[in-house]
Amino acid sequence: KNVFDTLVGTILDIEGKTKDTIKARLDLERMGIRRGLWMNRDSDKARRDLAFFSMKPNDKKEFLKFVSSVKFPDGYASNIARCLRHDIVQVLCKFEMIFPPAFFTSMMHVMVHLPEEALLAGPVNYRWMYPIERLLGELKKSVRNRAKPEGSIIEAWVQYESLTFCGMYLKDVETAFNRPQRNNDGGMRKEKLSVFAQSARPFGDPGRGESFSRNDMEVAHWFVLNNCDEIMAYLDEHEEMMKREHPSHLIAQKQRELFPQWFLESVQSELEEDNNGVSENLRWLAAGPNMAVPLYRNYLIKGIKFNIKAQDDVRTTQNSGVYLLAQTMQVASAKDKNPILSNMGFYGVIQEIWDLDYQKFTIQVFRCDWIDSSGLVVDELGFTLVDLSKIGHRNDQFVLASQVKQIFFVDDPMHRGWSVVLSMPNREYNDVIGDEVLGDVIIECEPFTRGMPNVDTFDELV
Repeated sequence: KNVFDTLVGTILDIEGKTKDTIKARLDLERMGIRRGLWMNRDSDKARRDLAFFSMKPNDKKEFLKFVSSVKFPDGYASNIARCLRHDIVQVLCKFEMIFPPAFFTSMMHVMVHLPEEALLAGPVNYRWMYPIERLLGELKKSVRNRAKPEGSIIEAWVQYESLTFCGMYLKDVETAFNRPQRNNDGGMRKEKLSVFAQSARPFGDPGRGESFSRNDMEVAHWFVLNNCDEIMAYLDEHEEMMKREHPSHLIAQKQRELFPQWFLESVQSELEEDNNGVSENLRWLAAGPNMAVPLYRNYLIKGIKFNIKAQDDVRTTQNSGVYLLAQTMQVASAKDKNPILSNMGFYGVIQEIWDLDYQKFTIQVFRCDWIDSSGLVVDELGFTLVDLSKIGHRNDQFVLASQVKQIFFVDDPMHRGWSVVLSMPNREYNDVIGDEVLGDVIIECEPFTRGMPNVDTFDELV
């Protein structure tokens, strides 16, 4: 907080907060350095001109407008990536080339030692004083008789201990020990088909059943079939048929068009031969979903909350951004008849959450607007930028919640119409990925940068 206050106060030239003061300018003159930051003595009175690192009034308005427009995902205030000690030293060295010496207070210097202290002493939360200070603050609130504060604290503590003890044995009453998590997804569902057993649940009142076009329903049904592990044998058999009947560049398209009906006929044929050979779930899956589709606005999976875009528009948080890494057929040009299968990342925004009804079970899928490849660039700093107005992949809008990572978009003030893609750690699940430990998991949407641009000389910044 202290470092942030110093940095922002100096850049915004806030009176009482900035370190670029008249005394700091006079110090530079006495030391004979940073001539560009000396006091201006062109007139009878010396004046402090605005430094090159401080924002002009119009820039301040744009900066504050940008900050006020940023929406983080629900439950997150920011996403500051971890920084190793040598990175901090490099950052401070670059700051020394920009800001006056008065900027570097003891709080700035202590950042150099904090990473080493954490390595030597372990996680800071086991040795800091914040829990003690917080407890003392709570005890002070329990004082009702100022003449006998100790007695008030003791009585309040006895009541607290009694309630805590009783709460451990009350099964039918919600207490701190049995209260569900804030974003409780209900756990894994006991379904025999994997595609219906997501650890997730929609919440809120569903909208009335919407009737969509037959083409939309066929696309949604094909998506469910194509992501069900239990029918891979059917998919492989049908693909071999398509290879014999159609040229290679039409196989994927023909399978998508013909497989649902072929699958239904295959299941019906097996039922006529052996009624016990096909599970009930597989029968309902082959029959397809109900044409009336309830729509939800919110969805929970693995402790992460997803919203549709319309919900985000009226809230101060942003939970509709998604990132999908999928295998897809790619071609070099429109005339290329030999597509290859490779991984490709997709960035999108949830527009609708469908609750597909297969009579005996339901499955929720996201209908997203995916950013077209023409609306995706990487800037000179390595950040991924997207143009949310360039929508593509109209025929592949559906995705399962378990297949995506949550991301959020921040408007780029330097490139109008473009947004920076950022990600956040999962707060509910402490996984370990690579060298990430202690639950500090960063879901990266490559390419993603955590460094700073190189600055060779001070003159380049003036």
